[in-house]
Amino acid sequence: MRVLLTGFEPFGGQSLNPSWEVARALHGLQTEGAQVTAVQLPCVFAQALPALQQALAQHRPDIVLALGQAEGRCDFSVERVAINLQDAGIPDNAGAQPVDEPVIADGPAAYFSTLPIKALVAGLKGAGFPSSVSQTAGTFVCNQVFYALQHMLVGQGVHSGFMHLPLLPEQAARWSGPTLPSWPVSLQIAGVQQALQLLVTCRQQGRGDSDIADGILS
Repeated sequence: MRVLLTGFEPFGGQSLNPSWEVARALHGLQTEGAQVTAVQLPCVFAQALPALQQALAQHRPDIVLALGQAEGRCDFSVERVAINLQDAGIPDNAGAQPVDEPVIADGPAAYFSTLPIKALVAGLKGAGFPSSVSQTAGTFVCNQVFYALQHMLVGQGVHSGFMHLPLLPEQAARWSGPTLPSWPVSLQIAGVQQALQLLVTCRQQGRGDSDIADGILS
């Protein structure tokens, strides 16, 4: 079984992004008989989707877990739905700032995750990692990647979805304004490793969100 784990490069003037720090630490991991491959995605609207498509074609995964940074989140936020909208509050790393643009022209309004999100949250909590189901992945590059990921994999039987991570302490210490929640990278790595183990086990048992046909919301 093949697992693709994606993370983003730093953005917004930061020098770190927890999603990539975690993903690269888990590159090459073998868990429950599955091989994990990590790929970094650019935080650039025009470049993220070609990079994602190349990674899917090259690695042909059975499971995809895309990771992203969400400042202000205090737990692992397992995303339920991606919407067909790009509405950037800040510029991406190439200076682009789309407003009210679709991710995929003429695509459906939204896609649901095809990961077993409730089982994942329950398993993470049971292992001691604060987690919740999130109803919004935002409208920045994280949501763009999540939506395109689901769009690219329709009908292929791949379990795929997105999870947001808290800031790292090094980031929170330098953040302007009120202090934001943060988790040490070692804790985030351990939590995502646990998430991957849960996802592989669910896949082996045939447990996914199969009650949502291809995860499409028209």
